[in-house]
Amino acid sequence: MTPETQTARARDLRKRQTRAEAILWQYLRASRLDGLRFRRQHPIDRYFADFACESLKLVIELDGRIHDEDDQQLYDYHRQQEIEILGWSVLRFTNDQVLGSLPTVLAAIRGHAKLAGAVTPHPPVDDVDGPLPLPMGEGIQKRFIPKPRRPRYRP
Repeated sequence: MTPETQTARARDLRKRQTRAEAILWQYLRASRLDGLRFRRQHPIDRYFADFACESLKLVIELDGRIHDEDDQQLYDYHRQQEIEILGWSVLRFTNDQVLGSLPTVLAAIRGHAKLAGAVTPHPPVDDVDGPLPLPMGEGIQKRFIPKPRRPRYRP
């Protein structure tokens, strides 16, 4: 697959993300989870990881109901084996786990990062016990965009 094709495929996958992917991404993006930098739909060999942290060589995969089928489980198993041969470790969660118990999912990711010996630039924020922000679209503030100003001309 050419780099242009990979980029186009990754963009398409990002546009068609599931609700669980969108919610988890709000906690992983912009190094929000203990300063760890994650990427969405990151190409690894011929596969695209839902989320990947290159510094930890960690892949996070979210599985919907289609992954309950035998054929898909076999495909996922072989896919995971190939990714792990390349030196990555894979954490798998179901969409229901993300939607129903997000603090547990975040704690598992943090635990794996700690086991991998990640040095985080920021101290961990203990949001597992506290209230979680609302999902996307429900109370998330937009970035402040300043109004354009006319330039001042001096004679």
